[in-house]
Amino acid sequence: MARMHARRRGKSGSVRPLRTEAPEWSNKDPSEIKKTIIDLRKEGMSSAGIGLVMRDKYGVPSVKLTTGKKIKQVLAENGLAPEIPEDLRNLIVKALGMRKHLDENKKDIHNKRQLILTEAKVRRLGKYYAKSGKMPKDWTYKPDTAEFLLSR
Repeated sequence: MARMHARRRGKSGSVRPLRTEAPEWSNKDPSEIKKTIIDLRKEGMSSAGIGLVMRDKYGVPSVKLTTGKKIKQVLAENGLAPEIPEDLRNLIVKALGMRKHLDENKKDIHNKRQLILTEAKVRRLGKYYAKSGKMPKDWTYKPDTAEFLLSR
């Protein structure tokens, strides 16, 4: 499949092997895993960071295979889910960094183009989350209020 904002094909990535249950060598105590996820979230980690720590430090290759739920679902059950989805939040942070760079370097046309593309992705993703009910229906991306939105 072609890239969205470039005239070239993308490279294919690796695919996790199909499994229906956790391997026998992994940590299989679901209550302990859920408790660890909650503790890591309270420390301020994102769900992607939690997944990496669970894999590298605690020997859990897949939280979903051991607990039956994704990390985001475990966090939502305990009232710790973020109000803005993580991928959308990361794109907004990226756009804010580009805007800050453009304030100092007004003639950087390459960054200006990349900012336009990134903000288009933010709007598209926001529209998807609004339609699917994960965010309010009237949510729109405004660069002026984006920094305030992330600070909450």
